[in-house]
Amino acid sequence: MAPSHALRCCKRALNWVPVLFINLVIGWSYYAYVIELCVCKYTFCYLVVFHICLIMFIWSYWKTIWVTPAEPSKAFSLPRVEKDQFEKEERAEVQQEILKKVVRNLPVYTRTAGGAVPYCNSCQVIKPDRCHHCSTCERCVLKMDHHCPWVNNCVGFSNYKFFILFLGYASLYCAVICATVMQYFIKFWKKLLPETHAKFHILFLFFVAALFFISIISLLSYHLWLVAKNRTTIEAFRAPVFTNGPDKNGFSLGFKRNVAEVFGDQAKYWFFPVFSSLGDGHSFVTRLVHIDPETANSILQQNGKRLSINRFYINTRNSPISEVSSKHMLLQMEDWLWTSPLKRPKLIIDN
Repeated sequence: MAPSHALRCCKRALNWVPVLFINLVIGWSYYAYVIELCVCKYTFCYLVVFHICLIMFIWSYWKTIWVTPAEPSKAFSLPRVEKDQFEKEERAEVQQEILKKVVRNLPVYTRTAGGAVPYCNSCQVIKPDRCHHCSTCERCVLKMDHHCPWVNNCVGFSNYKFFILFLGYASLYCAVICATVMQYFIKFWKKLLPETHAKFHILFLFFVAALFFISIISLLSYHLWLVAKNRTTIEAFRAPVFTNGPDKNGFSLGFKRNVAEVFGDQAKYWFFPVFSSLGDGHSFVTRLVHIDPETANSILQQNGKRLSINRFYINTRNSPISEVSSKHMLLQMEDWLWTSPLKRPKLIIDN
């Protein structure tokens, strides 16, 4: 036990090496830009823009690091009786029947690739939609996107907005440095810079900022695309599976609502690293709506009529929703509307 504990402590310490590296680069860039460039070259007008970008960059970065990833609530744990039955049972099919019985009262509509109810044996909880277990953090993370070694933390529901802002302000920080140092880089090639130690700091700063800018802007572009599609990195590589099959666009609500899910519905908070994401991370609106198939078919058979079903939002903080049907109906984007929480979808017949 002792060697294992010592190894785990060493591993946790090593996980902070990338974070330490990033902070050392930031510290050196501050010295090179402020002291060697702005002070020595008397370019004080650059300092205002530089410090605004730096403050927002550092704020977003450390919020991404220190915000604890959200975990499933106790509502997703098995009740004592079902838990005892589950642990004593060795047959996988019987265990699944126990899980299906419990999940009827929970807003869980995704399944594993094999069609089973997602259950984490390590955390002993039924995994909510879009929740995954992180082996590095040793916990289940709500709406997990990925584990990022550069922040030594899982990026998920609780800090995904901060992560996007961190990438955005890091790109802006590097862009400001490149834009303002460019003229000195040109002077260097023309051999117009005096031979001082400041020259090497400034030139190296330009190359490092340009390199980081290219790397970060590509990653930022990818995650902005994910936000627009309402997907996580995991879902981009493996489409979420619902009870009627996989659907890579299962959580997409249209561009505006997809952006609002991450950044919130109040634009004044979008560019600040304060939490404003919608929902509680345990349940998400999907384009798969529960409805009785017989009711839907009878309505669809009416001549000259069109069926549209209002969307619904499931909130686990209210009373659990009961399962109406194991079948789902895929809706057209233009038919998506909102209804009050935890109510059956309302049918609208348009002449």
